[in-house]
Amino acid sequence: MGLLAGLATPAAALDPLTPAQRATAQQVASQGVPLSALADNAPPSHTVQRGDTLWAIASIFLKTPWRWPELWGMNLNDIRNPHLIYPGQVLMLVKDGDRARLQLARGGAGEGEAPTNTVKLSPRVRSQLLANGAIASVPMQLIAPFLNEAVVLNQDELAAAPRIVATQEGRVMVSNGETAYVRGDLAGARSFTVFRQSKPLLDPTSKEVLGYEAGYIGTADLVRTDGTSPVGGLPVPATFVMTTARQEAGVGDRLVPVPARDYSAYMPHAPAKAVGGQVISVYGDAITGGQNQIVSLSRGSR
Repeated sequence: MGLLAGLATPAAALDPLTPAQRATAQQVASQGVPLSALADNAPPSHTVQRGDTLWAIASIFLKTPWRWPELWGMNLNDIRNPHLIYPGQVLMLVKDGDRARLQLARGGAGEGEAPTNTVKLSPRVRSQLLANGAIASVPMQLIAPFLNEAVVLNQDELAAAPRIVATQEGRVMVSNGETAYVRGDLAGARSFTVFRQSKPLLDPTSKEVLGYEAGYIGTADLVRTDGTSPVGGLPVPATFVMTTARQEAGVGDRLVPVPARDYSAYMPHAPAKAVGGQVISVYGDAITGGQNQIVSLSRGSR
């Protein structure tokens, strides 16, 4: 799938750099980029604004914003960490022959230090996502739904998913803060995504089922594991409390553990080699998709 949950994660862990991205930046730092790589209307300078992202700034200077490591590399001598660019800093485009580089206008803030005359950024997902007011690589509020709400499972995961078998006080549906009772293998996890109505994702050519996309309901945390009743020895389901709810949950809805995330997957970058594939689903049952929407592709790991 292409397209972060609002996790209180340090910036260094949230926005790691892959070795390939760092190598690209170091190479460009020594050579610059060819003038042909610059956007047709690349300005001579850009003052970083509140709400800017590294992705957006790359699109100002470069024809393809996924080449943001080159943007960073163009300015590597001044900005050692691409995630420490602040509102108020001025990026200057310097051309030399058939190559170009970026540099900070003198008098700007140094590495890791926000300019004293600017307002620090307030990320819209969680304030801990970025440190010291530095700009994000991509707009966090736009891609948060990918981690929070996109539920794609393989056949084994779908078959093993625990189910809600009862609700608090026999209610038809439960919402945020209410209790649900669950049977199934919890795999030692404590935080779960609640989903329903899975549909197969088919390869457009072979018609192979590549996975299953499910409708996001909300999240739930384990309160008490299952066991047996002290009276009669009957099995007792696990107890969960709903922690968020986009929709109300009910009997028959299913759960999947919230996975550990490799945040490097969400840094915009070109693939290591050319990849051909097709869009097989626009998340949320939409017929067509647009900018910043979540789509499933017919490519990925098995």
